Amino acid sequence: MNILFFLTPKEKVSHIFNDDTLRQVVEKMEFHGYSAIPLLDKEGKYIGTITEGDLLWYLKDHDFPDIYQLEDIPITDIERKRDNNAVNIQVSMEELFEKATNQNFVPVVDDNNVFIGIITRKDIILYLANKDNAN
Repeated sequence: MNILFFLTPKEKVSHIFNDDTLRQVVEKMEFHGYSAIPLLDKEGKYIGTITEGDLLWYLKDHDFPDIYQLEDIPITDIERKRDNNAVNIQVSMEELFEKATNQNFVPVVDDNNVFIGIITRKDIILYLANKDNAN
């Protein structure tokens, strides 16, 4: 089986760019109800993952600036504690499953490290549950 079977394409995945501000990221995560969101550069390459925890620790360490001050803070100023490790589109199913056990979603990149989408742990679990029910 090919990992593309599980892929949610980039066009359907909310993501942020490295020139977004902290306020833009907070508002996007709140709007979509995300606890983590992929961070890309302007060429579409995957940089890492920003999490609610990353944002919370930054706000705490900077005395909780007001919402308007967040407009002046580049998202790249936020220290990321743990990125979701991306996989190449050619990765084996075993390696994909291993990554998914430790991450809510697995970013997928092409050979040039360009972000093409994500695979969620939920999609993998639902597939395996349906496969088991069919047997």
